[in-house]
Amino acid sequence: MMRLASWNVNSIRARSESVVAWAVDADVDVVALQETKCTDDGFPVMSFLAAGYDVAFTGSGGYNGVAIASRIGLDEVEYGFEGQPAFDGEVEARAISAVCGGVRVWSLYVPNGRAPGDPHFVYKLDWLTALRDRAALWLAHDPAAQIALAGDWNVAPTDADVWDTAEFEGKTHVTDAERAAFDAFAQAGYTDAARPYLDTAKTYTFWDYQQLRFPRNQGMRIDFVLCSPALNDRVFDASIDKAARKEPGASDHAPVVLDMR
Repeated sequence: MMRLASWNVNSIRARSESVVAWAVDADVDVVALQETKCTDDGFPVMSFLAAGYDVAFTGSGGYNGVAIASRIGLDEVEYGFEGQPAFDGEVEARAISAVCGGVRVWSLYVPNGRAPGDPHFVYKLDWLTALRDRAALWLAHDPAAQIALAGDWNVAPTDADVWDTAEFEGKTHVTDAERAAFDAFAQAGYTDAARPYLDTAKTYTFWDYQQLRFPRNQGMRIDFVLCSPALNDRVFDASIDKAARKEPGASDHAPVVLDMR
């Protein structure tokens, strides 16, 4: 069995001990981390190594940043993907991948978009399109490839993935353009592997810190692991660990966990 998780940790330096402790306690083999918010020389490598996890990471400071921690191998690390768009002339630290136990695992932090009409929104759509085109090529090259696209996608693909559709009217994450960009991955052959195993009513992965959103379960499901066909065939269970969100000083996201044969 292989247990794979994806988690936006919202600053790894602030939460490295709790993240590592969670991974050990949850018996996770590989965890894709997003929004690490630290430079490479500031990444808390030793916390992971001491727990038996190799770790690869890329970051540039107070924003963005992604990493992969694995106790079943961490090979052929790639930083970013071919054709990854830039914003204001910079290719941001939003994508990293490695082969872990025979699976090409990607940790992805999709741009937020800020607001429809904002240049960052155009960047977000371009970023998703470029990733989708590249992911489709990977499967065209090898239909049996084992690929996990894990991360914070900053898209709620259906109305059931937000606590109140009226609350998000005219805002990012729920627009037709964003949802179409997300759905394009399914058309390319990738599956939201967790969905069949979740009670989709009021099941979320993100709750804002403001206005008691978490105690009221006023959240969004925006964190996903999209699996290639060969990998999706191996999935037999999935969960969202809300308990991790309850911990003192926790990230505003909860981990998404997949179990695979």
